[in-house]
Amino acid sequence: MQEIVLYTYDWVPEPPRGFVRDVRLRWALEEAGLPYRVAAVPFKNRGPDHIAHQPFGQVPWLTDGDLSIFESGAMLLYVAEKSEALMPGDVKGRNEVREWIFAALASVEAATQPWSIMKFSGFDGDNPAWAFFDNFVDLRLKRMEAVLSEHEWLVANRFTVADILMADVLRLMNRFDRLANYLACKAYVERLTARRAFIKAHADQLAHFAAAD
Repeated sequence: MQEIVLYTYDWVPEPPRGFVRDVRLRWALEEAGLPYRVAAVPFKNRGPDHIAHQPFGQVPWLTDGDLSIFESGAMLLYVAEKSEALMPGDVKGRNEVREWIFAALASVEAATQPWSIMKFSGFDGDNPAWAFFDNFVDLRLKRMEAVLSEHEWLVANRFTVADILMADVLRLMNRFDRLANYLACKAYVERLTARRAFIKAHADQLAHFAAAD
């Protein structure tokens, strides 16, 4: 079996460490038990080769032989399709995984990402933009709370790649104690991040960036 190569930055500042999105792929690859290695690209000088693989100059992306894939949702689906540990074998289960992958990105992260950018940037004061995004986050968390109050996992009563993505999206909210009023969401994040594969993936990312300090 050929080795998947996961590309991430060689260094990032302290605040995003542990939350750069290569952690999602590290986690999935650890859960799947697939051979992979991590390669670094410059954080400060993003050249044409970087753009050729990731048009927005971001990370991560992965290669598998001649195949190059960017965007975390697409990469997670690619990895999941290689492992029964991450994706059910039946048509219904596979479709539900895809639904929740898109829901995590287009419904939940669409609210949490601008909220977190404003939070990191110090724009979380008494202003209309912050109030809008804070309310938007509440709307999405209320819906996820209803789902997670009744289900341990998102799909077919089992752990899948959809849980990796949703937990990582919600994990950033938990960093700012934004899940304090959403106990099912908070318990879900805590349960998922207690998995051995996540603990290793998270520690490996922190060590990778610390090594470049």
